[in-house]
Amino acid sequence: MKRFLGSLIATTNWPRAAASIAVGTGLVLLNGCLVGPNYKGPPTAQIPPTYKENSNWKVAQPRDEKLSGNWWETFGDPQLNTLEQQVNVSNQNLRSAAAQYQQSLALLRYNRANYYPTLTTSPSATRIKNATNRPPSSSIFSGITYNDYVFPVQLSYQADVWGRVRRTVEQYRDQAQASAADLATVNLTMHADLALDYFQARTLDAEERLLNDTVRQYQEALDLNESLFNEGMASILNVQQAQTQLETTRAAAIDVGVLRAQYEHAVAVLVGKPPENFSLPPLPLTTPPPAIPAGLPSDLLERRPDIASGERMVAAANAQIGVATSAYYPLIDLAAAAGFESGSIATLFQGPSVLWSFGPSAVATILDFGRRRAVADQAKAAHNQAVANYRQTVLTGFQQVEDNLAALRVLEQEAATEHAAVTAAQGALDTAMTQFKGGLTSYLTVTTAQSALLTNQVAAVNILGRRMSGAVLLIQALGGGWDASALKT
Repeated sequence: MKRFLGSLIATTNWPRAAASIAVGTGLVLLNGCLVGPNYKGPPTAQIPPTYKENSNWKVAQPRDEKLSGNWWETFGDPQLNTLEQQVNVSNQNLRSAAAQYQQSLALLRYNRANYYPTLTTSPSATRIKNATNRPPSSSIFSGITYNDYVFPVQLSYQADVWGRVRRTVEQYRDQAQASAADLATVNLTMHADLALDYFQARTLDAEERLLNDTVRQYQEALDLNESLFNEGMASILNVQQAQTQLETTRAAAIDVGVLRAQYEHAVAVLVGKPPENFSLPPLPLTTPPPAIPAGLPSDLLERRPDIASGERMVAAANAQIGVATSAYYPLIDLAAAAGFESGSIATLFQGPSVLWSFGPSAVATILDFGRRRAVADQAKAAHNQAVANYRQTVLTGFQQVEDNLAALRVLEQEAATEHAAVTAAQGALDTAMTQFKGGLTSYLTVTTAQSALLTNQVAAVNILGRRMSGAVLLIQALGGGWDASALKT
């Protein structure tokens, strides 16, 4: 290689080469021109000063004003924490999104390479036999057989005079950032889905425990009625009513297992395991959800990854307008070639075998019957679409936060009312049982009071489960502690 460079330097006509290089350099210096609109930041969107539902419901002051990255730790459930950590390692949807992000980074690197020249070589060794009768008949090459050895090196560079390359890189950079935000969205969704399925399973555990406790109470009531019937103090109807209620409740307790198994299987898939190799130990839900800090609506634009993704897609669409606009200007190429050519391999790398060339070229479209205008119009329409999608995503984000704030507010009130209903139903059952044992009322009154108590107890358990789900959905709507600053620039 040193010999090659030394021979090239020694034999090159540098005054002419310098002139050509000066012209090319002058063209490259024109790179300051950048066509297309510059991105001026996120599109405007309607942002309310406060959340409507948050002002109607003053939650207890949370310990932190913002959610942390491991938001599930807010619930203080070690079993949930363990499962959530497995999502980061084994969830296949998350791996797919990560691979998609890696693809976007590769595309960005591919287009960034256009900032630099391309260096190629195409060595060849050819043996040629010219025809004797080739015209002109007096040619000195007629009938000659000779060898041709060539070792060229070509350098090509497309001068980014109008900013086409820079706009293209800008577009793919914005798309890569959007892909990173999409990865964060999938990550948040998978963790939220796991928490939802987990709390649904725990709600069913609580319902199953309630039903099993009630079965034991109904068994005691059946034993009492059978004892009274055997002593002639009660009719067979009382026994039949008690047995009907017992078996109905027992069947309901068994039926809970259907949904419980489905939620366990769903959790297994989310942590990347076959359901056969996974077990979720029963753990009845007993505690209400923690207070979730909602923050200000303006914070949502920086805390939801789907909103950040939409904003980055707007930026990418804006850059695409510049790419389309650059088609109106000529493409300017700088090309250089150097190497050796000889009829003998022994003299290939000697001074007289050196060859070189350098020169700029330009390609411009004179007439395309509106093709470039159509492409530019399409890019502008795509930008308008991206803006509309971004604004819709912002509105949807506000809606989801408001929905879950309202759900938590209403369900907290409903839980208090349902607790009062359970207390009243328990008192009615105690009174009915006392009167039945004293012979003041029929057993039908007892079974009615028992059904009312069980109905209210099951409703209370389901309300608690809905409150936990509402808390998870609110955290998801708030972005789960994510921040737009996590996007790499």
